[in-house]
Amino acid sequence: MYDAPMARQIFWYDTTLRDGAQSDGIDFSVRDKISITQRLDALGIDYIEGGWPGANQVDTAYFEAMRSTPLHHARLAAFGSTHRAGTPPEKDVTLQALAECCAPVATIFGKTCPRHVQIALGITREENLRIIEGSVSFLKRHKQQVIYDAEHFFDGFKREPDYALATLRAAWDSGAENLTLCDTNGGTMPEEIADIVKAVRETLPEATLGIHAHNDCGLAVANSLTAVDCGVSLVQGTINGIGERCGNADLSTIIPNLLIKKKGYTSAQLDSEALTTLHDVSYAVSDIANVAPFKRQPFVGDAAFAHKGGIHVSAINKNSSLYEHIRPESVGNSRRILISSQGGKSNISALARRLGITIPAESPALAEISATIKENASRGYDYAAAEASAELLLRRHLGQTPDFFSVKRFYVINSKTEKDPEMAIEACLKLDINGVTSHVAASGLGPVDALERALRRALLPFYPQLEDLTLVDYKVRVLAGMGESACLVGPGSVRVLIDSSDSCGSWTTVGVSADLIEASWQALMDSFIYFLSKHKV
Repeated sequence: MYDAPMARQIFWYDTTLRDGAQSDGIDFSVRDKISITQRLDALGIDYIEGGWPGANQVDTAYFEAMRSTPLHHARLAAFGSTHRAGTPPEKDVTLQALAECCAPVATIFGKTCPRHVQIALGITREENLRIIEGSVSFLKRHKQQVIYDAEHFFDGFKREPDYALATLRAAWDSGAENLTLCDTNGGTMPEEIADIVKAVRETLPEATLGIHAHNDCGLAVANSLTAVDCGVSLVQGTINGIGERCGNADLSTIIPNLLIKKKGYTSAQLDSEALTTLHDVSYAVSDIANVAPFKRQPFVGDAAFAHKGGIHVSAINKNSSLYEHIRPESVGNSRRILISSQGGKSNISALARRLGITIPAESPALAEISATIKENASRGYDYAAAEASAELLLRRHLGQTPDFFSVKRFYVINSKTEKDPEMAIEACLKLDINGVTSHVAASGLGPVDALERALRRALLPFYPQLEDLTLVDYKVRVLAGMGESACLVGPGSVRVLIDSSDSCGSWTTVGVSADLIEASWQALMDSFIYFLSKHKV
């Protein structure tokens, strides 16, 4: 295998806005794309592929908007294809759009597999080589840089290596600054990547190479790392690995692997300080794409440094490196000590320390809290998924949660008649708030929505800060079938998780009951109480 020299510079090429946008269920607006561009630029990405100018209205409008949007670190790249057969480069619509857009870098893909040349393009091999040469030469006259994406390169090499290499030579000799080898179908194994990249380096030792891997076999990250070890210097991928089919190589995983875990690689812009923003960039892209973050994602997922087992937590409390391969802060993440029936006093002590609370090891409170947690867990409470409720449980045992309000009575009415077939839902609350009785009612789109509106209406005159509280998600799980000990409340018990947020962050609360509304009410009250406690009202 290629022996990488010390401190070899790696260049990051992000295609979240183009290849990532082809992911099932993801659609970016122009504003979305600009927001992600600015975050990637601040992170220290070298190239940001904005899309295909002229292919659709969003991409065309994005490149127009980018004319007045400065970038501080990254170079903007526009994507397209080689010119059509029978159409000269200067008259090809795709190449004209690339030449005229504001991006200083043009990335074009061409066919390197003879089977694709014959079936997809329906032209001769020689004509395909002339198309590659003409397209690169044309763009070189209009752009600062041209990157050639050798589509289906590894499949083409395995089928006919001499022709695949000839396509690379055509692009390089015509002026391409980088030849990116694409595992377009995502079916190549790491050992094949190593052998083929080595063969390319032997044939074109003067060329600078890139890697573009898809994840159809779950190997996009491994294949990218292997290619770098074999001499590739430009790594293409997307944040969180989003992309067509099974996705692209995940830059959120590749970047820390190369810059933290492996030795001998460096980046011009993405230094150790920038790495501490990686978690936030990952979550921002998920938020903008309107997809739930993958909590078990390496390095940046919420569970990447989460510890649940009591033995693990006991060791972590003594030396975090015993169960963590890096410091979570190095990628902007944080350690989470989960409270559950599998944990012990070490978990509770660790949570208390994180909250700035000191509980002596000999304190009976530790045993009491541990017993309560295990009892509640046997009833279906999941404090690992609802850390806000875990914190409230701990503080309540220690007498550190004020009585912001007490509930005298609540009920929910659903009404539907033959004359009025639309379901009417109303929640009524009677609360005691600082010695004042508040009796309110509110209608909603459902029972939980009606309860939330009523609770907010009752509390806002006393706690106006609640204007900043937003409920963002509501999840229900039926506990039947989870094991006899998991639902001592009864076979019809449900667990409700409510995700809430404010301008400072987000949190999750839990409720469990045989009654869906009661379980929802528990989680809802905890959400409001956690907000008030956090803001020290």
